[in-house]
Amino acid sequence: MNALDVSTLTELRDRLAELARDPAVRALVLTGAGGRAFIAGADIKYMSGLGVAEAKEWGALGHDAAGLLETMPQPTIAALDGFALGGGCELALACDLRYASPRSKLGQPEINLGIVPGWGGTQRLARVCGLAVAKDLIFTGRMVDAEEALRIGLVNELADPVADRALATATLLASKSPVALRCAKELVNRALAGDHDANLAAEADAFGELFASEDAHEGMTAFVEKRAPRFTGR
Repeated sequence: MNALDVSTLTELRDRLAELARDPAVRALVLTGAGGRAFIAGADIKYMSGLGVAEAKEWGALGHDAAGLLETMPQPTIAALDGFALGGGCELALACDLRYASPRSKLGQPEINLGIVPGWGGTQRLARVCGLAVAKDLIFTGRMVDAEEALRIGLVNELADPVADRALATATLLASKSPVALRCAKELVNRALAGDHDANLAAEADAFGELFASEDAHEGMTAFVEKRAPRFTGR
């Protein structure tokens, strides 16, 4: 069920950090093996023995992994097939796009354990789906099926096989300018935080700065010449 323990989550975080630094990686798909779950959550048996200090370390590890998915320069896509619960839902929320199979079930059931989401769920769920939905799912701990997840905006699309859909999008994004994608991701991520005028100013500044890139020159030249652009990430 791909439940996360310390070693697995550490390995995931380290792998994400490695990929974030690799200019050859143009897009990333995160999925779960086995066809039963994306990530069924964290290792509850392990968590039950934690004290406050250890729990904060465990939470920080999850935040590190989720933060990488959210901020790494490449677009990240979650391909959900089966359960995406607790930390699994939180890692999916940290991705830029989420596709789910019709068999998927998502939720933040931490309240049933006497705790709260600890890897960004209280913040990202509200940003993705709105406060009312976030409070419903986090306060009740209930699961939603794939159809409801689509209706409330928790996933972008339902697909089967979902991995094929995610890889098709990743292939499309890999054909875009890495420079422009990185810039777009940074700008959109700040849209719901900070000062609106400052965010608009940042967009205006980034828009102008991109004209110094080789990718911008290539993209506009290719358009004029009516050919496909060949972006290099410079």
